[in-house]
Amino acid sequence: MVDKSLLSNWRRSVGALQNLGPLLGLLLVLVLFSATPGFLTAINFKFILTQTVIVAIASLGMTMIIASGGIDLSVGSVVAFTSVCGALAVQADFALPVVLLIAVSSGGMFGLINGVIIAGFKMNPFIVTLGMMGVARGAAKWAAGNQTVNYDPASPVNLAMNNPIDWPLWLPPMGVLLALLMALIFGIIINFTVFGRHIFAIGSNEAAARLCGIRTRFVKIAMYSCAGLLYGLAGLMQASRLQQGSPTVAVGLELDVIAAVVIGGASLSGGTGSVTGAVIGALIMASLRSGTQMMGWENHVQEIIIGMVIILAVGIDRIRHKSQF
Repeated sequence: MVDKSLLSNWRRSVGALQNLGPLLGLLLVLVLFSATPGFLTAINFKFILTQTVIVAIASLGMTMIIASGGIDLSVGSVVAFTSVCGALAVQADFALPVVLLIAVSSGGMFGLINGVIIAGFKMNPFIVTLGMMGVARGAAKWAAGNQTVNYDPASPVNLAMNNPIDWPLWLPPMGVLLALLMALIFGIIINFTVFGRHIFAIGSNEAAARLCGIRTRFVKIAMYSCAGLLYGLAGLMQASRLQQGSPTVAVGLELDVIAAVVIGGASLSGGTGSVTGAVIGALIMASLRSGTQMMGWENHVQEIIIGMVIILAVGIDRIRHKSQF
């Protein structure tokens, strides 16, 4: 017979590792690449932080979705579509607030459609968002006329991901601060609001949540819509970084985003998720890419490593899940 005190200690240890795991993973990556010339420098850390912005903002929305037991494979295509919409708005000389509204709302539109189909028609989120991946990518190509959308490089939109000439070289762009602000806002929403508690309740047991009076359909629609708004913001950051809108960008971004969320401690079976963990997971992904690039590894090697990291993270999640029973 298993000693209850030993079982309790084991569960506490697993819980502690779950909270510290993402941070330990980040430290491990930094240690692994520490011998690489130029990796542990202020300039490279600025580059890593800038690379993290798009994945980090998108992972905030994905955290809500995965915590509810869902998934969204359309994030990369929606980011491409919203980057095109934002670039077209800049090209048309709209004011910055209008550009922001157009980009964010265009992402929210796809999120709303995903939520209505998934919650309203009770369809599998994997299939729905897989189909929406193609729809959003096709819409991006149609809106851009199958070419990049160029605009004035002096546009204030570009300051989000590119520092002005007179800024210190080591200082990260404003997009990093924006990502941190979004993480703070959605961290509060997920952890300290009724809406956030309902998301975790649906992920733990949707049937029980419905019996408790939670409007599961409304919560899902609102959740996917919020995620879409975040994808729209990430798309505008993508346009700012490239200084153009492109319908072919962000291919495979959904893998980085899902990996960041899972590495951050979220369970693909739902019920758990952490904004802080997701942001650290995004930092791990950016650090991996930076380190492998500086070591001269080719792109296919990076993709293999990221795929292995995803499998490892899911495997750890399964072990953690079993240990709770």
